[in-house]
Amino acid sequence: MDKKILLSVFVSGLVGVLVGGAITIAVIAPGGLNSLLPAGVSKLNNNNNTSSSTPYSANTDYEQAVISVAKDLTPSVVSVVISKNLPVIEQCPYNPFADLPPQFQNLFGGGSQYYTNCQNGTSLQQVGSGSGFVISSDGYILTNKHVVEDSSAQYTVLTNDGKKYAAKVVAEDPTQDIAIIKINATNLTPVNLGDSNSVQLGETSIAIGNALGEYRNTVSVGTISGLSRTITAGDQMTSSSETLTNVIQTTSAINPGNSGGPLLNLKGQVIGIDTAVDTGAQSVGFAIPINDAKKDIASVLATGTIETPYLGVRYVPVTPALVTADNLAVDHGALIEGDANGDPAVMSNSPAQKAGLQLGDVIISVNGISIDDQNNTLSALIESHNVGDTVTLQVQRGKNVLTVKVTLAKYPSS
Repeated sequence: MDKKILLSVFVSGLVGVLVGGAITIAVIAPGGLNSLLPAGVSKLNNNNNTSSSTPYSANTDYEQAVISVAKDLTPSVVSVVISKNLPVIEQCPYNPFADLPPQFQNLFGGGSQYYTNCQNGTSLQQVGSGSGFVISSDGYILTNKHVVEDSSAQYTVLTNDGKKYAAKVVAEDPTQDIAIIKINATNLTPVNLGDSNSVQLGETSIAIGNALGEYRNTVSVGTISGLSRTITAGDQMTSSSETLTNVIQTTSAINPGNSGGPLLNLKGQVIGIDTAVDTGAQSVGFAIPINDAKKDIASVLATGTIETPYLGVRYVPVTPALVTADNLAVDHGALIEGDANGDPAVMSNSPAQKAGLQLGDVIISVNGISIDDQNNTLSALIESHNVGDTVTLQVQRGKNVLTVKVTLAKYPSS
């Protein structure tokens, strides 16, 4: 990667400027650097025993809070390195005239000056990276599912103290971009989980992560710039995409490699999981609310797996346009319908099918809570319950309102 970094070096009366790998040296006048300063500009302090050895002191409580969060949380943030065995491609001699008689081959130098790409075995190579943060002292780490979704890859965790650990994927949430991995380590410092439901627009947000897969524990500061966003996020490595709902929007810089790292408040509490960035904008990043991951964390620490409740329907949110187009009797809820690929609206042998839900039904509430397309989506309300819970659905079927009880099952592995 071609980096153009400007670095000024002041040594023994010489100035060295490093630009693009070349250093230009200029001799400073006998008066030193101060002799080159315009009139009225404060002189440089030449006393090596003064300001250069004085620790930096924050000027405001706000700045001190940011510094404290960075200092306290960086030991809990890790880099996740993704590696795969890939072909080693080399330049091998190639004779394009091999089919000709030897006397004719000699006319062309025997073909010895020609080369082509050839494979020479395989080697383990880094193909990507992400971030994560410690959730237990014995080595459990939370990250994004898209960071560790390649079952053929190997994962290595780099901690803040420079140690390397092989990582194992313990569990992946089937409905959210959340995964938990495990390393063989003890005495780690877990993060403090905050309450993402209390996050407010305009409050300070701090992102820490492995920016661009190169700059570990990069700290960026911004604000919460949006709440309850719905986005479609794509992964450039796998060309996959998914819709994320109820995510937090932030101006804290989130770059490739930050995925899976923590989004923090000024108290040093994790309020989100850095997940995506809008590449068509500046300083528009998104994080999964940490409250959405708390059940996964508790489930893995207790059972070693993630148990997600499952209803078994495909649906679209009811909008004004949909009310008009389908002549619906209600103006909110979740309309049960199949998708463009021909997949069924109600999955076979699912809790929904067993309860009698049908194509065209509109689920308007879950346990008395009305469904909307913001915080109270059907998915969010179902996921707020546990496997085995029985929930009461209000369902609009044509002109009739039905009360349907459904016992939620464990999300199927397939």
